[in-house]
Amino acid sequence: MEATATTTGSKTIADLIPSAAGEHAEKAAVRYKRDGAWQDVSYTQLADIVGEIGLGLIDLGVQAGERVCILANTRPEWSYVDMAATSAGAVVVPIYQTNSPEECLWVISDSGACAIVCEDDEQLAKVAAVRDQVPNLRTVIVMDTPGGQPAGNGASTIERQLDAITLEEVRERGRTHAVEELEARRAAVKPEDPFTFIYTSGTTGPPKGCVLTHGNYRAIIDMIREAGEIEQDEIIYLYLPLAHSYALLIQLAVFDLGGTLAYFGGDTKQIVPELLEVKPTYLPSVPRVFEKIYTLAQGAIQSKSPEEQEQARQAIALGMKVRDMINRGEEVPEELRAPFEQADEQLFKNVRAIFGGDVRRATSGAAPIAREILEFFWACGVPVLEGYGMTETATAATVSTIENHRFGTVGRALPGVELKIAEDGEILIKGPNIFHGYHNMASTSFGSVEQGWLHTGDLGAIDEDGYLSITGRKKDIIITAGGKNLTPANLENDLKQCRWISQAVMHGDQRPYPVVLITLDEEEIPIYAREHGLPEDIASLAKDPAIRELIQQEIDRVNAKYAQVEQVKKFAILDHDLSQPTGELTPTLKVKRNVVNEKYSGVFDSLYAG
Repeated sequence: MEATATTTGSKTIADLIPSAAGEHAEKAAVRYKRDGAWQDVSYTQLADIVGEIGLGLIDLGVQAGERVCILANTRPEWSYVDMAATSAGAVVVPIYQTNSPEECLWVISDSGACAIVCEDDEQLAKVAAVRDQVPNLRTVIVMDTPGGQPAGNGASTIERQLDAITLEEVRERGRTHAVEELEARRAAVKPEDPFTFIYTSGTTGPPKGCVLTHGNYRAIIDMIREAGEIEQDEIIYLYLPLAHSYALLIQLAVFDLGGTLAYFGGDTKQIVPELLEVKPTYLPSVPRVFEKIYTLAQGAIQSKSPEEQEQARQAIALGMKVRDMINRGEEVPEELRAPFEQADEQLFKNVRAIFGGDVRRATSGAAPIAREILEFFWACGVPVLEGYGMTETATAATVSTIENHRFGTVGRALPGVELKIAEDGEILIKGPNIFHGYHNMASTSFGSVEQGWLHTGDLGAIDEDGYLSITGRKKDIIITAGGKNLTPANLENDLKQCRWISQAVMHGDQRPYPVVLITLDEEEIPIYAREHGLPEDIASLAKDPAIRELIQQEIDRVNAKYAQVEQVKKFAILDHDLSQPTGELTPTLKVKRNVVNEKYSGVFDSLYAG
């Protein structure tokens, strides 16, 4: 697919915004919701805001190369501060808004941050809890204050305690400086300079700060542009945490291409309503959101008569066939066109409407997703395509496009990226997007770069056409007591397709056989309970024999797809879901397997007792 625009004049991320403003001027760069209405910020206005904050940070004494943390939800101010600090030559260090005070302490202290920008009092409280342990932290800035008042004038107690200043005050300070000061900082930034330290979300071990340069991200943005992954007129709805490299790349690529970034309002229950309002053309997401929409659609189908269920299955198969033909440029025969149009009217358009009706393409990343889900959305006219990468590759390494994709794979290498498979099956990656090591860690077993090749820790295969398949992760391989190697992700994903299951975690390392820990979907299972006269609270349902039988049927269905040695023999149902606050999920909703194994060791032991 051809790129839709020429490369901007940006040579580093520091000059990305002024370059974009020069090219796109009054186009909407940012869209956000305030007082029930969506507001637009043009590229010219974005450049002005970024410039004021950047000069304000300089006024506060932030030096080139110093680290500035951001602790906030995804919102416009996150991007303003990110681009402003970068313009001033500083290194941005994101912190997940869900992090505990102790986790914040680790990132602030390990990075040696001189300043932190917090969203509100809730986030300020985390800094206050560890303030005496981070002597290098000179400046605390807050985005939101009671009534919008500056610190010291109606400010909260915690703001006064931290001597915090507001982001608006930072902008006011910036207005007293000449723009040439910021231009000089931008001009001094070199491609090899650090752009950001992104701390891995830590599915295993403590977070490590990946050092990513301006050159790394400029290279990956250019690759995205060349691949045609995001188009110039795109409207992108972003709910993903900007502290994660996936959302960060989307933000940078959108601004580089001149698209419009619509920011999620902050309430996860409002994601679907906001999709209906924003009507995005491109949707980046993690599998969990697609899985939820899929189970909702499947639930509606399963509530119909057996005859109607069979009609829906045939419609999806027909949708796959016809859309494949259209994608190949083939003429659709009349005998297929009429039933396809009928299926589109009765089913497909309703699924598209959930996404706002205008999605041309969606990307699923950060974790595996089941092929059946991708095929379902493809049939419905919502192409959900997988890519692959990691923080250490400046987010991405492979991409699937509408024209070139193969379900069951994560696409092909981006332009300029090389892939190969090591003798033990590990995926190795080389390219200008490969990170420059971990901050304060001279060497580490994971993420090592040898002769330019990044050792990913993932296992995979590359077919004759260059499509990469992920077959597992070295650290996630389960080796049973009998010496059998099992990859848990495939079976877990199959179980999560069930409408009633939220999470499934397989266990069995050095055990005689695999077992699985199940959590119930807290939105869907009460519907089943209501229909069958069962108590609706999760704690009761987790113990109910009828629910155990229901889950057993799903496990039997999934087990039938696997060899006997891979099949789950026993299961336990938790009386609550896994979550980020309890440390069991990462901010992109991946299971922290080591945490679950340790936290529920007693549950797993009980499944092997006797």
